[in-house]
Amino acid sequence: MKRLFRLLVFSLRLLVFSLLITSCTQDTYDKGDGKYSLMRGDFAEAIVNSSKQVTKIVTDDGEELPLTSPFTAKWVAKADTSYRCMLYYNKVDGKAEVISMGLVPCASLVRLADFKQAYKSDPVKLQSVWMSKSGKYLNMHLQLMVGTPEDTSAVHQIALLRDTIITHADSTRTCSILLYHDQNRQPEYYSSDAWLSLPVSRMTVDSFRVSLNTYQGPVVKTLSKR
Repeated sequence: MKRLFRLLVFSLRLLVFSLLITSCTQDTYDKGDGKYSLMRGDFAEAIVNSSKQVTKIVTDDGEELPLTSPFTAKWVAKADTSYRCMLYYNKVDGKAEVISMGLVPCASLVRLADFKQAYKSDPVKLQSVWMSKSGKYLNMHLQLMVGTPEDTSAVHQIALLRDTIITHADSTRTCSILLYHDQNRQPEYYSSDAWLSLPVSRMTVDSFRVSLNTYQGPVVKTLSKR
């Protein structure tokens, strides 16, 4: 199992969420006519310099913006790299003034045949599944039912599994993806947001068929890569 997955455990509100793949937090904000009234929210790539500072971002719309001042956080652990993030910012004179920036989990797509655990599809609340305009990422917004367990090992576990690749009569190809979700003894008292992204730019397919289980029953979403 260790050979296949890079485990990352992080806190999301009161939720402890274990991702059986690579590393989202969404901060709340005030609404009104103040600092946050013109705020934008985007999924983006955070570009890190040699001093472990985020100095610019590239949004999913393809817009590249330098930051008004360098951004640092504990999750910015490596120099000269990039991270997937959820960014809230004001656009000021062609630059991004960061209000909050949180790490978004980037999933590795694992073949179902190679997955070393019994497949589980405990229900989630699906908010949305969409492709970034750049075609680089498939994104998911879920809500997980959580509580405050006495057992600290009672954490949600999530993975994205590649089931099959379907070749159609017109030679286009669809990748079938299953959402693995193990509630793993977490109480189900209230919901908490969870976000993740799957890098897909190098995948030689034309569309994706995402299957998951919700509290209303099974859901299948099909998305074109472009």
